[in-house]
Amino acid sequence: MTTIEATAEQVNTQPVVEQLIAHTSSEMEAVNELLLSRITSHVEMVPEIANYLISAGGKRLRPMLTIAAAMMFEPKNSQHISYAAAVEFMHTATLLHDDVVDESDKRRGRFAPRKIWGNAASVLVGDFLLGQAFMMMVEAGDLGALHVLSRSAAIIAEGEVFQLSKANDLNTNVDEYFEVIKAKTAALFEAATEVGAMAGGANDAQREALKAYGAELGIAFQLVDDALDYGGLSGTIGKNIGDDLREGKMTLPILHALKHAPEQDAQFIREHLGKVDADEAIVSRVAQILQTCGALKATIDRALDHAARAKSALEPLAGLNGADILIEIADYCVERAS
Repeated sequence: MTTIEATAEQVNTQPVVEQLIAHTSSEMEAVNELLLSRITSHVEMVPEIANYLISAGGKRLRPMLTIAAAMMFEPKNSQHISYAAAVEFMHTATLLHDDVVDESDKRRGRFAPRKIWGNAASVLVGDFLLGQAFMMMVEAGDLGALHVLSRSAAIIAEGEVFQLSKANDLNTNVDEYFEVIKAKTAALFEAATEVGAMAGGANDAQREALKAYGAELGIAFQLVDDALDYGGLSGTIGKNIGDDLREGKMTLPILHALKHAPEQDAQFIREHLGKVDADEAIVSRVAQILQTCGALKATIDRALDHAARAKSALEPLAGLNGADILIEIADYCVERAS
């Protein structure tokens, strides 16, 4: 068994995720084979780094969404396989780049590739994966899909730069926060489901429905991730919790707390936001403040709203193959924070 194939066994065992895995299993096997074939290189470090990150775990949610979107219709060829692989490479490339930008030490419970091979190698292998993704898009032969995915790549980069520019900026507002997450996260979810619909032969209305679903799902997903960085609704502080605080990221929990927490607590957050050496005691105190002032609940409530919008977008397609699974996935994305 290859390391990429083994990843499917490491996916979260929530029932709806198991349904999605089972529903897309045969198609995802083809995606995995394509991923393996595309990370080969005579430069040994390229497959070494790429495989290290790809095999480290993760839900592989985005490419499964592409496959599931296509399977709602009748894909006539293997375009959806190529698009799903391209989506996964794009996501992996952003992880490699993000770890360098954020100076992260850990990724998916292991050392970030930059800690093993260095920043330069991580950035360059990320570039290699982006190049492979664009090659697969071109080979698939649909300029429309190429436009969707390449546009999302540019939007993601813009979102990351915008987030970087807002780090430690106490004047950041909620609209700017949503501008960041729509770009850095939702854009790829949106593109993943839209190109899946295109590969499946969806009509314009169906394509727009799946595009809207992906965009709303991506927003909900990132909102939950931002709450989980402070323990989520359970308030449980585990390993690698608090990275957003140390990196000075102006996420919704922080923005809410700065506005609604007692001034003494808000001042504590301001003093420690962006401190790379903030220890567990500081992170725990901040997480407690976020719990007490309702910041985490407010963030999850916003996630629930966007998950509901995602489900609503799919209602006109409810009778199609696998639509019920995608509708339930919207709930799963929020339930992670409980």
